[in-house]
Amino acid sequence: ATKIPFRLNQNQALLTFEDEEVAQRLIKMGKHMVNLDNKKAGVRVNPVTLEMGVKFELHVTISGKKINVSEVPAVHIPDDWMRDKLELNFYKSEQGGGEVENVIYDRRSGTAVITFRRPGAANGFVRRTKYPFYLNGNFHRLSVFPHVKVHLEKFQLYCGISKKTILLKGIEETEDDEESMQDMIEIHFQKPSNGGGEIEKIIYASKGGTWVCFEE
Repeated sequence: ATKIPFRLNQNQALLTFEDEEVAQRLIKMGKHMVNLDNKKAGVRVNPVTLEMGVKFELHVTISGKKINVSEVPAVHIPDDWMRDKLELNFYKSEQGGGEVENVIYDRRSGTAVITFRRPGAANGFVRRTKYPFYLNGNFHRLSVFPHVKVHLEKFQLYCGISKKTILLKGIEETEDDEESMQDMIEIHFQKPSNGGGEIEKIIYASKGGTWVCFEE
């Protein structure tokens, strides 16, 4: 489930009701006189507007035919020759390679993309980070890693209102502790005579603000 953060400031409370209609009715009523510490105190009921955010699905595909190669040694030979050397090197099946379809080589970055003809030929390199490379009689080690495609799906913005939850503002400070205050607020908003109903959850911030998370 998507978690959406919400900032609850000092002397505010969040009440989540079992019935969406109760929350909407209380919001329409606006201001409520709540009995706190044997005296009536006015509190304002507001809808809970959630911050705008983004959600998406991230899909990662590891190619079975391509591998990425880096740390190709910088030597003074034509690019075509280097591509041939790389192709011959990865063609050797005893080292986990196979017939090569294409080699893309970039001299500046010292990297290459090797494409094999056989699907699945690249799978043998997934767990290998180094691969031997013989060039002009010298031994080198190439860094080898999977060729990965990443794409996003179901990308969308969200900015909503929690229909079952209300935000209470303007709660006056009293000498009662946080738990007692929370109980008094809950008693008031549970009574049908006050327009309330069954409460699933209540969070009251008496000393400093706090962050809470809503699940979509």
